[in-house]
Order: sequence, then structure tokens, then C-alpha cells
Amino acid sequence: MIPYSILDLSPIPEGGSASDALWRTGELARHAEAWGYKRYWLAEHHNMPGIASSATAVLIAHVASQTETIRVGSGGVMLPNHAPLVIAEQFGTLSTLYGDRIDLGLGRAPGTDARTAHALRRGRMEDNFPDEVVELLGYLSPSVADQPVRAIPGEGTKVPVWILGSSLFGAQLAAHLGLPYAFASHFAPDALEPAIQTYRERFQPGLTKAPCFMLAVNVFAADTDVDAHRLRSSQLLGFINLRTGRPGPLPAPVDDIATVATPQVVQTADSQLRVAAVGAPDTVRAQLAAMIERYQPDELILTGQIHDHAARLKSFEIAADILKNL
Repeated sequence: MIPYSILDLSPIPEGGSASDALWRTGELARHAEAWGYKRYWLAEHHNMPGIASSATAVLIAHVASQTETIRVGSGGVMLPNHAPLVIAEQFGTLSTLYGDRIDLGLGRAPGTDARTAHALRRGRMEDNFPDEVVELLGYLSPSVADQPVRAIPGEGTKVPVWILGSSLFGAQLAAHLGLPYAFASHFAPDALEPAIQTYRERFQPGLTKAPCFMLAVNVFAADTDVDAHRLRSSQLLGFINLRTGRPGPLPAPVDDIATVATPQVVQTADSQLRVAAVGAPDTVRAQLAAMIERYQPDELILTGQIHDHAARLKSFEIAADILKNL
């Protein structure tokens, strides 16, 4: 059985609130643990009315406090938004509180628009992502004599670090440092296959002895194919709104997306979100099996922006039942 995990953005649906979203994240995490998911990751985004996971480390603590065995982490923290020492202290504190259950996935993008990125990065606009990753790894390693700056808590915790990316840059860096690698195929799949090849061919043993590749997949599972595609319409509409400069809460689903969006913008969104399994259980099973066969991931991480909380729970439960038997 291939390990399977969840990536959650704590979506804020139309008609709901950030409080609703955070409460639902805790509930989904508790169910995910019972359903056999290996990890529960949360993604850093800012200034987005439909996403409540901006304070990622705080939300990780919220989830870890409500679960017992599932790994909890970031998918990811956008490291250029932060000083490496601060992230080492935050995740060192999480590891000290919750033991060996904490993961630290690192991304390079700002997780927002240019104006908000400036507000986050004021005074540190340079991009030294590889150097900052190495600095962060140093803070999480055992300290050495006369080390001038130490992460307390943090030093010696060896929190597992992943590189996240959607291009060859992240694949090359993860391979060079000997770190596990997660590709953002759920929204930026164009470089997926060359990134996998680059990572595996160039991997040098480091903190991990062998390459470990995680594939991100959108999943919308329901009783029927029609029901599942209706659920997915929320994600498509939310993506369209974001890319056309109208970000907002996660839209309610529609029966026919052609009635609210032009074919051209729907086609663009569908292409960017094409790494997806959508349908009734048998349909999703076949789609996931085909992806596993094609990309040979070491782990899957599933995400699904679904407006109705009960439908979202059911979708992840169906996916877990399928993956237990693949």
C-alpha cells in the first residue's frame, strides 16, 4: 500500500467564516487519523479571503493537539517570508511539544500577491532560498561548541524537512541536499515529469539515503460521477476567480459551470488542475491507479477544495478506502 496524506488549506466557503474553517480542519484531521492517512499538512497563504491557513505553525499546533499519531506539518511554509531562525524555533517548539510527528515542508513562492509579499518580506527582498534552507537545517541539527546562534527549542530536534516545488529548481535543490521532494502537481503540473526525472537522477544521499517523491493530487469522490464533478466546480470557480483578480471565499458548487464561466477560462483552470481523480469510487480508483502507475510516487498527498464540509469528509473517506487496497 502506498502511503497517503492530506494537504489542507482550511478553505473558507461562501457563507462561512474563518472560525468555521479552522474548526473543520480539526475535525477533518481527526477523521484522517482514523482513516489511515499518514500526514496532515497545512499550506501557508496570505491575504486570501478563501484560505484560513496563514498562521501555519499555529494551525499545526491546533491539529497536533487534537490528534495522536498522524504526522502534522507544513505543505508548506514559504521560507523567504521568514527568518530561518524563527522557523527553526517554531518547528523546534512543535517537535518538543508533540514529539516525532512534525514535518517541515519548505516552499520558495510568497504564497500571495506581490503587494502582500512586500508587506511580509519588507527589508529582506533578496531570494537566497538554497542558503536559507541550509541555514535552517543547521539550526535543527545538534549544536556545536561556540555556535553563536542557536535555535532553542529547535537544535537537535532534526525535524524532517521536505522541499516543495513546481519547477526543476526545487527538484535540483532537493536532490543536491538529499531531501524528500513534494511536487505541486495539484495546481502547477506542467513540469511534473521532468522534475521527477531530475530529482531521481541527481539525488545525492543526505538527510535521507534514497529519493522520496510525493505526488499531490486533487480528489473529488462522491456516490456518482455527476455528484463528484459538481463538487469540483467549487475548486474550478475559486481558481478562476483567483487568476482573474477576484479572490474570495470558496464558491458554492454549480450543476453546469458553463453557465457561470466562459469555456476558455474553464479550459485553462481545468488544465492547471488536471492532476485529479474525480468521480464515483470505481472511477477514482481507476484514476488513482493510473497516476501511481505513471509517476511511481513514494507517497500521495490528496487535496480537495470542497464547499460542503460533509461532502469533503466523505470524499477523503472514499479516497482512503480506495488507497488502502491499491
